[in-house]
Amino acid sequence: MSITHGTDPDAAVADIPDGATVLIGGFGTAGQPMELIDALRRLGAKDLTVVNNNAGNGDQGLAALLATGNVQKIICSFPRQHDSWIFDNLYRSGRIELEVVPQGNLAERLRAAGAGIGAFFSPTGVGTTLAEGKEQRTINGRDYVLEYPIRGDFALIKASKADRMGNLLYRKTARNFGPVMATAASTTIVEVGEVVETGALDPENIITPAIFVDRVVHVAEPTREGVPG
Repeated sequence: MSITHGTDPDAAVADIPDGATVLIGGFGTAGQPMELIDALRRLGAKDLTVVNNNAGNGDQGLAALLATGNVQKIICSFPRQHDSWIFDNLYRSGRIELEVVPQGNLAERLRAAGAGIGAFFSPTGVGTTLAEGKEQRTINGRDYVLEYPIRGDFALIKASKADRMGNLLYRKTARNFGPVMATAASTTIVEVGEVVETGALDPENIITPAIFVDRVVHVAEPTREGVPG
């Protein structure tokens, strides 16, 4: 297995095609890979499906990507915050499709994809519109809804540190969806603030093993910065 290292976000995302499903890490701006998102925006790939916890904040990062009109569908838990005006305008005008997934289900559907689980039953959403059209089953007296994994063609995530092999560390809660997204995508691209030599990271502290990482982009001085990753 070979990890690609570089410093050019544009080169790292250059093969993302039209119609791709892209998993993007971040909880709001915490851990959001701003440089990789900006590179994807510059690439101009169309008809994308984006998976994120939110639907963009303000005018930067994911929100700026949505503003291009190149995202056909977004799968997220919290599409509307006080500063999600770009998504709000797109959705109200019928220019973007939305799939709302409860946050726990979102994390588990991503984890299931990485773990090779075909589907799972969850009690979340039972009796709501989110359960409409889905298989339901009563298990030990409790109702459950069948949920399927969310797989990505690409994952764009952010970590605080990587070694030359591609093992990753994250900064506190900026970790959020990064580890499960790394396992759920065919190609995982990571934006990091520091790259160290192999062996410099304590194996006991590594969160994402290198086997799940394909490309590492070292961005020592980002032009855009949300909450540190």
